[in-house]
Amino acid sequence: MADLKILAVDDSPTMRRIIVNSLKKAGYSDITEACDGKDALAKMKVNNFDFVITDWNMPEMDGMTFVTNIRGSSDYKEVPILMVTTRSVKDDIVDAIKAGVNSYIVKPFTPDILKEKIEQVMANV
Repeated sequence: MADLKILAVDDSPTMRRIIVNSLKKAGYSDITEACDGKDALAKMKVNNFDFVITDWNMPEMDGMTFVTNIRGSSDYKEVPILMVTTRSVKDDIVDAIKAGVNSYIVKPFTPDILKEKIEQVMANV
């Protein structure tokens, strides 16, 4: 699993650094960062990713719109998606699952929780 090519999408450079450091601690090294959904889609057009981690609240293109674009694309619709966000209301989680995320983490999180969620998602795809 450690050879997954992962796209980490978050508008906060600090949060991207936390996610990247957590992924590296978990043994993942092929990580690309994007600052919002629009930037992420541009990077997906020129790279193949095995896994996407995205925030919900971002400028330009939010996480839900980004997820909807991925699931509507014939090229990326099968890519596993983990949403990592501060939105903890049950209805938000349900909406994200309906939009197509494979799993969901509410911030803050530990590196162990991130690793566990990635492994759970990859075991079910």
